[in-house]
Amino acid sequence: MATILIIDDDTLMGGLLSRWAEDAGHKPIAVETIRQGQDILKKAPVDVVFLDVYLPDGNGLEVLPGIRDAAYSPEVIIITGAGDPNGAELAVRSGAWDYVQKPIRQNEFLLQMGRTLQYRAEKRQRKGPVVLDRSGIVGSGNELTACLERVAQAAGNSANVLITGETGTGKELFARAVHTNSARSSHLFVVVDCAALPDNLVESELFGHEKGAFTGADSSRPGLIAQARGGTLFLDEIGELPASAQKAFLRVLQEHRIRPIGSKRELDCDFRLISATNRDLEAMVEEGGFRKDLLFRLRAFHIDLPPLRGRSEDIREIAMHCVRTLCERHDIDTKGFSPEFFHALTSYTWPGNVRELIHGLELAVFAEPLDPILYPKHLPQHIRIHLARKAFRSSSPKEGSPAESPLGDGDVFPAYASYRKTGLAGIERRYLQELFSRTGGSMQAACRVSGLSRTRLYELMKRHGITRHGSSAIRPAS
Repeated sequence: MATILIIDDDTLMGGLLSRWAEDAGHKPIAVETIRQGQDILKKAPVDVVFLDVYLPDGNGLEVLPGIRDAAYSPEVIIITGAGDPNGAELAVRSGAWDYVQKPIRQNEFLLQMGRTLQYRAEKRQRKGPVVLDRSGIVGSGNELTACLERVAQAAGNSANVLITGETGTGKELFARAVHTNSARSSHLFVVVDCAALPDNLVESELFGHEKGAFTGADSSRPGLIAQARGGTLFLDEIGELPASAQKAFLRVLQEHRIRPIGSKRELDCDFRLISATNRDLEAMVEEGGFRKDLLFRLRAFHIDLPPLRGRSEDIREIAMHCVRTLCERHDIDTKGFSPEFFHALTSYTWPGNVRELIHGLELAVFAEPLDPILYPKHLPQHIRIHLARKAFRSSSPKEGSPAESPLGDGDVFPAYASYRKTGLAGIERRYLQELFSRTGGSMQAACRVSGLSRTRLYELMKRHGITRHGSSAIRPAS
C-alpha cells in the first residue's frame, strides 16, 4: 500500500481522486493548500503527489522542487484545469513525473499512479545498501537524512551539483561528502572561494597563465581548474563570481576545455563541478546579476541544506559529538550535560547555524575547563542574553493584545471588520519582518521557511511595505 498525497483546492476533485486511490488499495491524503501539503510531507512517507497548479497560497509549479526534495523523495504529477505549454516545460525541468489536464479520467489516473509506483518499486530493488562516508556530518533527523540521501544520489553520477543553504549550514562539508563517496575520490578536491578571488585575477586563478602573459607573470602557472583534473572543483560562494568570469566559465562547462591566459592552445579539463551559495540565484537572474544559462548548468542536481532551527532534533547529537571531540583533542576530562543546557541549546535560534553552535560549544567547554558538567551559564553571554530576553517576552503581554491595545474610549469603538483588518495587518507585518531577519533577506530561504510561494511573498511585501531586509520601506495607512 502506497501513500498518495493530493493537493488540490477543488474538494470534489480531491474526493474523487482519493476514492479512486483507495479503491486501488492505497492510502490517500487530500489537502487544499500548499502549506497543508508541506506539513503532511514532513510527517508521512508519501510516495506520489498529485499537485494542482493554481492553489490559494501559491503556484504548485514554484514549490515542485521542494516537494521532490522532501524526506521520501515522492514523485510529483502536476494536474491543472488550464493547458499551459510553458508550465508543462517548467514541470518537466523541475522533475515532475508527468503533467496532465483536468478533467482526469479514472483509467488515466490509475495508469499514472500505477506507472509511478512501479518505477519507485523497481528503483528500490536496484538500490543496494549504501554505506555513506559522512565524516563530520552529525545528526539523524528526517531533514538531514533526506540531504544525505541526496548526497548518495549525487555521488553515484557525474552531474553538476548546486548546494544551497544559509551561512554555516555546512555546504563545503556536504560537497566533500559527495566527492569522497564518488568515483573521483582518489583525485583532488579543489576549493575555490569565489568571494576571495581578486576581480582582476579571476580568470588567471581559474584558467592559469603562461609566463609573460601579463605584468608580474614571471612563470607559467596552472589554474585551479587544471588542478582539479580527474577530481572535483568546488566553487564556494558561486553567486560572487563576476559577470565576465561567469561567461568564460560557462564555455568551460560546455566544452570542458580551457585556454590559459597567454596560451595559444586549449587543454582538456575533466572535472566534476560542485557549487555552493547562500544567495538566491534565481532572484539574481531576475535582477541581471547572474547568468540564467549558467544557473541551468550549475544545478543539474540540487541539494538544499536546512537551517539548524529546522532540524532541532539533531542539536543534542551534534553537541555531544562536538564536546566529546573537543575534550579528546585538548586532553580534557569528558564533560556531562545538565538538562537545562540542552534546553538552552534547543531554545536558541542559531542564526549562524551549525557553525555558530560549534563555536558556542567551544566557548562553553573552555569557559571553566575543570567543571565536569555543562550548564547554561557556560554558554556565551550573547546567547544567554537572547534567551533571557526571549523568556521575558514570552511572559509579558504580547504586542497587539487587549492589555496594550484598548479598543477605544467612551463612544469611540471600532467596527469589528476594521479592527480585525488592522490587527491582522500588524501580525502579517511583524511576521514578514521577523521572517527576513531570520533568513538574512534570502527570498529562497524565506519561501522555504514560510511555505509561501515567491509570488505570494512579493504580494505581501508590497502590501506592507516590507523590504528583503525586513524593514518597512512604506508605512501602510491604518
